Amino acid sequence: MASRRKGRILAIQALYSWEVKKGSPGDALDLSWLEPGKQEALGLETVAFSRLLVSGTIENIKAVDAMIRDHLKRWDFSRIKRVDLSILRVSVYTLMYQTDIHPSIVIQEAIELCNEFGTDESYRFVNGILDGIRKTLQEKG
Repeated sequence: MASRRKGRILAIQALYSWEVKKGSPGDALDLSWLEPGKQEALGLETVAFSRLLVSGTIENIKAVDAMIRDHLKRWDFSRIKRVDLSILRVSVYTLMYQTDIHPSIVIQEAIELCNEFGTDESYRFVNGILDGIRKTLQEKG
């Protein structure tokens, strides 16, 4: 598994933990919940990439969440499953602020993460929202 993929998984786990605990932004960067030796096993590059995603997402959480809310159709933000929300947040942050990564790669990665960690319906829900956001960002261009 590529280090970026592992980094995204770690970022999603950290954001999920942060959301559940309703902690401070710094809490999300604390990876002490990982098994002993896991950070070292993942490697510096993977952990650094994960922290970049987490810190960027949290620093821009209002804009990220507003973008998600704007693209919800007949669905309340509070009803989004926390795993799906974590995947959406990392993906929307990436679409909005890491424009060197092609949107189709971001969306495909989100779908794969939904298939791995979400429910049977997660990938459709997340794909629909991310595709709408992709179109909105392209129009703003």
